[in-house]
Amino acid sequence: MDRIAPRTDPARVIAAAVERGLSIATAESLTAGALVARLVDVPGSSAAVAGGAACYSYRAKTRVLGVDAGLLEREGAVSSEVARRMAAGARALYAADVAIATTGVAGPGPDERAVPAGTVFLAVDRGDADPVVEELHLPGDRAAVRTATVDAALTLLLHCLTGR
Repeated sequence: MDRIAPRTDPARVIAAAVERGLSIATAESLTAGALVARLVDVPGSSAAVAGGAACYSYRAKTRVLGVDAGLLEREGAVSSEVARRMAAGARALYAADVAIATTGVAGPGPDERAVPAGTVFLAVDRGDADPVVEELHLPGDRAAVRTATVDAALTLLLHCLTGR
């Protein structure tokens, strides 16, 4: 996806999860907790949000989320497989029904592996279905990429909860 996602009201995500009796967890690298913060801004979010892990370093991704250290060394943190494993780790850590992960390069330039700024991977782990992974290429400065990532994550999460 090479466009900026529309803004999804986090209240819609919380309502969809509550309606289905599902709990949500987040695993965030690039967004560093901004996604779970948007979710818990919603009154009543405690009925759906299990928790969020902001794991910026490789070590945190391994120790907290169980992402394989060898995978991180081989691929770096910005890959579909790392995003998938981060989501699975968050779902297990919080015993949640659904977890979403964010990882990417916010900028201002490429990362140490020459992955361009604006490259982002989102992954949703639902346990009972195949994981959903999206690759984004977002324009803008560091703040814009991080904000657009949160918006895209909310949209993806709502889609995975509702099928729409």
